Amino acid sequence: MRYVYDFDEQAPGGRELLGGKGIGLAEMTQLGLPVPAGFTITTDACRAYMAAGHRVPEGLDAEVDEHIARLEERTGKRFGDPENPLLVSVRSGAAISMPGMMDTILNLGLNDVAVEGLAASTRNPRFAYDSYRRLIQMYGEVVDGVDGHRFEQALSDLKAARGVSQDVDLTAHDLRELVASFETIYEEATGTGFPQDPREQLRRAYRAVFDSWDAPRAQVYRRTYEIPDDLGTAVNVVQMVFGNRGERSGTGVCFTRNPATGEKALFGEFLLNAQGEDVVAGIRTPEPISRMRELLPEAYEELVETLDRLEAHYRDMQDIEFTVEEGKLYLLQTRTGKRTATAALRIAVEMVEEELISREEAVARIDPGQLDQLLHPRIDPDAEYEVVAKGLNASPGAAVGAIVLDADRAAERGSAGEDVILVRWETTPDDIHGLIKARGVLTAHGGMTSHAAVVARGMGKPCVAGCEALSIDQATGTVTIGEHVLHEGDVITIDGAEGHVILGAVPLVPPAIDENFGTILEWADVLRRLRVRANADTPEDAAKARELGAEGIGLCRTEHMFMAEDRLPIVREMILARDEEERRAALDKLLPMQQGDFEAIFEAMAGLPVTIRLLDPPLHEFLPPLEEATSDAMRDRIRQLREANPMLGTRGCRLGLQYPEIYEMQVRAIVRAARAVEERTGDAPLVEIMHPLVGFREELRRLRELTERVAAEEPSVAFRCGTMIELPRAALRADEIAEEADFFSFGTNDLTQTTLGFSRDDAEGKFLTYYLEHGILERNPFEVLDVDGVGDLMRIAVERGRSTKPEIKLGICGEHGGEPRSVAFCHGLALDYVSCSPYRVPIARLAAAQAALADAGVTAVAIGG
Repeated sequence: MRYVYDFDEQAPGGRELLGGKGIGLAEMTQLGLPVPAGFTITTDACRAYMAAGHRVPEGLDAEVDEHIARLEERTGKRFGDPENPLLVSVRSGAAISMPGMMDTILNLGLNDVAVEGLAASTRNPRFAYDSYRRLIQMYGEVVDGVDGHRFEQALSDLKAARGVSQDVDLTAHDLRELVASFETIYEEATGTGFPQDPREQLRRAYRAVFDSWDAPRAQVYRRTYEIPDDLGTAVNVVQMVFGNRGERSGTGVCFTRNPATGEKALFGEFLLNAQGEDVVAGIRTPEPISRMRELLPEAYEELVETLDRLEAHYRDMQDIEFTVEEGKLYLLQTRTGKRTATAALRIAVEMVEEELISREEAVARIDPGQLDQLLHPRIDPDAEYEVVAKGLNASPGAAVGAIVLDADRAAERGSAGEDVILVRWETTPDDIHGLIKARGVLTAHGGMTSHAAVVARGMGKPCVAGCEALSIDQATGTVTIGEHVLHEGDVITIDGAEGHVILGAVPLVPPAIDENFGTILEWADVLRRLRVRANADTPEDAAKARELGAEGIGLCRTEHMFMAEDRLPIVREMILARDEEERRAALDKLLPMQQGDFEAIFEAMAGLPVTIRLLDPPLHEFLPPLEEATSDAMRDRIRQLREANPMLGTRGCRLGLQYPEIYEMQVRAIVRAARAVEERTGDAPLVEIMHPLVGFREELRRLRELTERVAAEEPSVAFRCGTMIELPRAALRADEIAEEADFFSFGTNDLTQTTLGFSRDDAEGKFLTYYLEHGILERNPFEVLDVDGVGDLMRIAVERGRSTKPEIKLGICGEHGGEPRSVAFCHGLALDYVSCSPYRVPIARLAAAQAALADAGVTAVAIGG
């Protein structure tokens, strides 16, 4: 098997074989753009390496040597040459972008002799020793696990001794001394000297990049973004070009459009006399890309022209890394740029207007889950507060939380449900687990393309970066923000849209949805077949759902109405009743209250279907704990109602069959409310009455008779009568149950519990966490539908239900109805609608359109790098 391809060779496997970075370098080379020479070690090699127990596959080393020889011939330099050495970078590059999660090594090929040759051939000893000290540190950290803080401390000590603040202020003599210090640190940590054979350096380096695929931070990232573990990473070996050769050299990162706002304007950062790691790692505070126009005007103009070509070629916003060496521009990477949801929507809409892409492609490109970002809180514009510090507005949104200075503690406290803000000098990829659980991120250092900024934007979390007024004392657990000294645990607010830091908690409000959001969803609505409803129990929820595009209510839970402060005493009176007469007396008091609830919801959803689920939970849930009972009668009733497993006990339709007067009251309230709203507004509600937990046809037959009998006693109102499918037996006998049903709604929350034998409350945070961390399950089945198990039961129910009644209406009302992959599955089953919480309605609308587009062969462009 062949494992290595030069950039100018055609490779058969595309992105999956060469990785995102490798395919970008190859395509740019083949477009004739200025790219350093090099080659890619494929993902096949990485997978073979992992499959062999982290042993290099046979023939790989020889193949790499062959391509190094070609590189030597092409560049006129020799690996390890004492006079004019060939130097390379070794960079990871997975098929799906994982920024900062795997390792890179620059300046590989230098040793104690070659550094002198580099100094002589470039007539720049400072540059040569600067490059060598970087290699020793990167190689030590990545290949041998040397603590990077030891190198950083030696650098800080040297700058302090010389009285300078920036690396660029150190002289060639200083850097020669630093190299000696770094070599001592390396030898003390590893027990051996820094390797002098460049081929040994290269072999160990690409093995280390392979190993970094399984680094904890990479595993956490893949779990978070559901990237398969078996993809592996490619390794790109690229001729070094140097941005640290003096005042006509530099390095930068830029985007063809603003990744935070989507504005069509060059966005990025640049550092003169620096290497790429200085920008992305936040080692030095970079300058805006516009500054490059003044410092290196010819290279800047070439960069702008090249970026236009790349965006036109890829038909999407590009994220580029580049280096300028003594005035000459080189591109080191291009990939489809990560962006905020706001930017994604604007870019998609404007690219349609620019005729770069079609409306269908625009809809397919938006990540439905990313829309959640637009529904996160922002600072209340009417709130009064004092901004105590300002940093870079690195990722939009606002968050309130307790200061936490350590990623481990952020992960622990965030997992426990506490709102925390991760406050760091600068985040590193090893902080990923804390970033995931934090509400937001505040850093003292780093720019708009630093690790914290890039990762926060991808997660939709607010980030304020490069806050110069912030200093952190880890030893005492304190931070100083301007004149204010705060302790870990103190509450702050950050505004990632403005870059503001605020003491204390500031009120937050939901964000407004902009016109690009509305445009994409309008296009999506034209494309989708699935209807989208909302789960809403109050008029306020119903109004919000309609505002967000819901086409009805798929689940209105009546028990939530019973919990209101003015109703609960009456509900308890009904439960404590000694006989049916007393029970009906209490229910007569509840009836007008229930009718009022339903009228308000029908008015909010005028002209749209509303599915109301009759009382579902067991009666004991409306009573206090035994020790809080206020009477002997209540204590006796609590004991009578106690069940070993109430989730499978006297609840749902079983309750309605034993105490039919409860369901009679609810049906009467629904019918009267519908009639009152029609008389008041002239708009008849589309009423659907749903009986929960049905497992047998006879249950629904009797409850349908009850529903029709009560409705017939009231002024005529059209309605449908149906059931939730939330038990495996109901799915398996759907053909029989369909004889009594006008509709089925899959209650996948409970259907997941009853199918898997998982109690959600007992599973999550306990054994289910273990299952996910150890790969027993790929996904939490309460978040993403278990299509092989629960989904198979749904498929059976659809087929059997429609075999009896082809016109039966079918939907889903579990929270899976707002999860994009689950929505796609429902589309494939040809359900009529999905229903989810109001704020997930836009996600479901987009996901339903994308499912329809996928059927037509239109899918999103992969983002790699």
